[in-house]
Amino acid sequence: MTENPQTESGDAYEPHLRGTTYRVYRFMLRQRSPVGISEVQRGLGLSSPSVSQYHIKKLLRLGLIKEEGGGYVVDKVVLENIIRIRRMSIPVQAAYLAFFGATLFILLVFIRPSTIDSVYFLALVVNCSALGISSYETVRTLKRF
Repeated sequence: MTENPQTESGDAYEPHLRGTTYRVYRFMLRQRSPVGISEVQRGLGLSSPSVSQYHIKKLLRLGLIKEEGGGYVVDKVVLENIIRIRRMSIPVQAAYLAFFGATLFILLVFIRPSTIDSVYFLALVVNCSALGISSYETVRTLKRF
């Protein structure tokens, strides 16, 4: 089995991104600046710097991180349902959450009829349902991340 998968699919990295290696990868993904071996050790409560160094070297071999500015940064994001903008990671579901939140606000503030008819009520129910589902999925993705 090769240590450097050619595809960017999260499935290709799945066997390697487990346990502590996955925790180190997630920790580095959340950081806004390069992190060193000691920072990873302290941040994750690892037993020694050599443990964090082992997992960082493993991530380097996989091509998921790179050395930069005296530390290490994530080079490739392989987590599903995550959009990466510079060093900020946002769940894809957050866009749906914002959209349905905005449409609910518009429905309640700007398109409020004097008497509530069945079409308006249906629009509210559908919008609230979509907002609830999007909220649930966003929270679920954030917990995994």
